[in-house]
Amino acid sequence: MRVSVIQMNQGSDKPANLDQARRLIEAAVAADHPGLVTLPETWTNLGGGRDSRRAAAEVLPTPGQAGGAAYEMLRSLARTHGITVHGGSIIEDGGDKLFNTTLVFGPDGSEIARYRKIHLFDITAPDGTGYKESALYGGGSEPAFFEAGGIRFACTICYDIRFPELYLTLRRMGAEAILVPSNFTLQTGKDHWEVLLRARAIDTQCWMIAAASYGNYDERGATRSVYGHSLIADPWGHVVAKCSDGIGWATARIDPAVTARVRAGMPLKEHREAARAWHAKAAS
Repeated sequence: MRVSVIQMNQGSDKPANLDQARRLIEAAVAADHPGLVTLPETWTNLGGGRDSRRAAAEVLPTPGQAGGAAYEMLRSLARTHGITVHGGSIIEDGGDKLFNTTLVFGPDGSEIARYRKIHLFDITAPDGTGYKESALYGGGSEPAFFEAGGIRFACTICYDIRFPELYLTLRRMGAEAILVPSNFTLQTGKDHWEVLLRARAIDTQCWMIAAASYGNYDERGATRSVYGHSLIADPWGHVVAKCSDGIGWATARIDPAVTARVRAGMPLKEHREAARAWHAKAAS
């Protein structure tokens, strides 16, 4: 099946972000006819501080019930175009805590997956800028999968990519392709983004499908930058589609035959299982 990664330059104006996402998805569908489209991390809001994030947050409904503006837009686009829409992530209002949450809708507009980001971004960047996602967000604890085009997809978000144990677990649970919507900072992205995605593709022998935010945004009067370079990597670690600077999209065909060939020629999963007892003993 064909998959398009959407690259946005969102800010703190939620209606403008929704409009930008809708226009880009519709353009990608018209030009490339994908069976699945995916948006970046927190595409409904980037920047503006705590109040802006809380204002953009949505209480997520029980599947099948009516939701907020972003929820309904994603559902409508999936149903209108007859495609699977992976909604990157939006900000979920969980009451005392927010959550960084992925929503996925099938071609009939039904919700088919929901995932809360497990690993929260609490780091200090090389320039000394601090990020503490856990100050506002709660962490998830459960993996999420969905089927589209005969392929088993797994959900992750941004900072999750730095934890290979998670990705190996997803492979053991049957993942063939893994989505990684992201807001990688410019400083970390220029050195680590493509390297990490290619490494996880090679580790897991899965397709990596990573829609990312690009450009500058305002964070309480300070300008911050995100790296972009949305890409798709195949199970051998080749980058087969990639966005340039600016907003836009890139499309590639996810071919199960490639997955099968890579896994048959180098059966890493089976070799790991055979060595599991040794690894457990060495770690004890």
